[in-house]
Amino acid sequence: MIRVVVVDDEELVRTGFRLILQAAGDIEVVATPTGAQAVREISLHKPDLVLLDIRMPDVDGLTILRQLRGLKPPPVVAMLTTFDSDEYIAMALRSGAGGFILKDTGPEQLAQMVRTLVSGGVVLSPKVTRTVVDGYLGSGAGSAATEQVELLTERERTVLVLIAEGLSNTDIGARIHVSVGTVKDHVSAILTKLRVGSRVQAALVAQRAGLLDGSGEPV
Repeated sequence: MIRVVVVDDEELVRTGFRLILQAAGDIEVVATPTGAQAVREISLHKPDLVLLDIRMPDVDGLTILRQLRGLKPPPVVAMLTTFDSDEYIAMALRSGAGGFILKDTGPEQLAQMVRTLVSGGVVLSPKVTRTVVDGYLGSGAGSAATEQVELLTERERTVLVLIAEGLSNTDIGARIHVSVGTVKDHVSAILTKLRVGSRVQAALVAQRAGLLDGSGEPV
């Protein structure tokens, strides 16, 4: 079972997410605290994944995220938001969030996103906008991303696209018929060549370089 904690200031949201996720069969929501209770409940239950509202009136979601990064080991965290152009999303990704999920995501998509995050994949809402990517990578990121991607081998580009699509190392290995150890070597080389520190950063570089739409043109 995948153990999840849902943190949100609205009881309706917490209850809705609990019902949706537990209906999946392989996901258990072990706690649904408000922001003020979040760190204590997460420390107590030690979930595999935390779904954290990015904006709450009692405690800012970014503050909680930074506190969670100090836990040993830190849980995987995805930010929940109502707005795909939320200015806080870029800050959350820089602070170690594994991705972000819009609150209007469909039930089946939500369960699959949880599985992807726990397996080491990257989750960015399909509605991710240029505003979010620009806020994260900086202005003029399109041309810079293209130059970075040109440093990669053809196989590394393939792996980068699969990372950006949310696949875990195991899934990538199965897709391109190599061992997980080989995938890890490719991922390490990609992060080094792109000068980024996480799969999320690498995924956003891939998006800005136009790799996800197959155009190869920066967006």
